[in-house]
Amino acid sequence: MNILVVEDERNLADAIARILRGASYNADVCYDGRAGLRAGLSGSYDAAILDVMLPGMDGTELVHELRRHDVSTPVLLLTARTSTEDKVRGLDAGADDYMTKPFEAQELLARLRALTRRRGEVLIDEVDFADLTLDLTTHDLSCGASSVHLSGKEFEVMRILMASSSRVVSKQDLLSRVWGGSEASENSVEAYVSFLRKKLGHIGSKVQITTLRMLGYRLEVFEG
Repeated sequence: MNILVVEDERNLADAIARILRGASYNADVCYDGRAGLRAGLSGSYDAAILDVMLPGMDGTELVHELRRHDVSTPVLLLTARTSTEDKVRGLDAGADDYMTKPFEAQELLARLRALTRRRGEVLIDEVDFADLTLDLTTHDLSCGASSVHLSGKEFEVMRILMASSSRVVSKQDLLSRVWGGSEASENSVEAYVSFLRKKLGHIGSKVQITTLRMLGYRLEVFEG
């Protein structure tokens, strides 16, 4: 399967290409919008991963041009922007899915699989882990028929843990990615993990957030 990556941050672009090649995809990389358009117009790709902020031509304009030339390659947009307006603009231009930075490799690959599997269909914007489903649009966490709504910070913490699968996520990583440059401390992480544990129990999930001393947190499935 051939994937086009258009990203001007060379380290990130090359990292994405390594992730894709490690998953047995063929990956071609372009570092600006116009080069990406030339490559995309070939119609030889099964999917494209495009950054929104690109030199020469931004990702939204790139998607628009591809669609104007009847290129139907599924497109996943990457951006650090999180506003609804930015997402709507990209989707209205013809993108199939939208993913904010930073992201986990497993989530990127899952979304790419969804794009190629459901080509031409509306995507369900969700992340799954064991018996859990997290709706990335409504922020609802579900287990079977039971669900609970997550607050903004709860949602971000849970999304990162679920996208990381069973790998350990450090407190510092959560602080950086969820709270950014604020004055939050590790106590804030501990508090929101505690909130999430209660909500996992409330919906009857077998998934638990395990603390690994001096390392961080990970999701584990406990039977019984």
